[in-house]
Amino acid sequence: MLELAGKPLALHAVVKLRRVCKEVHILSNRPELGAFAPLVADLHEACGPLSGIEAALEHTKFDWNLFMPVDMPFLPSALLDWWVRLVQQRQMDGARVAIFTVGGYPQPALCLLRRDVKPYVKLAMRRGEFKLFPLFEEMGRGLAEGQRLPSNTGLLNWVWREDKEFSATHGQGHDKTESWCELTEAQQRSRHLWFANLNTAEEFAEAERYVHALDT
Repeated sequence: MLELAGKPLALHAVVKLRRVCKEVHILSNRPELGAFAPLVADLHEACGPLSGIEAALEHTKFDWNLFMPVDMPFLPSALLDWWVRLVQQRQMDGARVAIFTVGGYPQPALCLLRRDVKPYVKLAMRRGEFKLFPLFEEMGRGLAEGQRLPSNTGLLNWVWREDKEFSATHGQGHDKTESWCELTEAQQRSRHLWFANLNTAEEFAEAERYVHALDT
């Protein structure tokens, strides 16, 4: 509910997701968040992000599902749109799970998951194994092998290098003309914040200096 540029962080996330997803829900039991989007409550409380993923996969009617942390307000909508399209193209090669690795660190809370990963999520919940990245690696191997594909094809782990490919191609291949489809100069200058999580008062104060780079 913390506000950045006059809007709660939850609303910034919902606005971005509505640009690239057919339906948007907030994975939470907190009723006040229902003002921004319909809620999907955890099936098991106090189990971290995996409990929200479990609830979402039980609820969804779509094959692909995009999960986004609420505290990542500078990630451009254009990047999300580009990434979703890229991953859906790669599903023919066996991709069932997709994440970014940024600066050598996996970012599994921002992920694209096929609905057929649900059995792995439910098994991890029963085992009490709540860490996302090891689970996503297991999912990728298992689902690829089930398709008789190389084990490294199930998890698409995109290593982010302030990516030139995105800069060159993100605006191509679709007919969207909204302003968010193209990066602004302010967004380009704030690339170091695209994958930043606002976890501390100091990080939030830094974010306040870059509100002109928000696309929401």
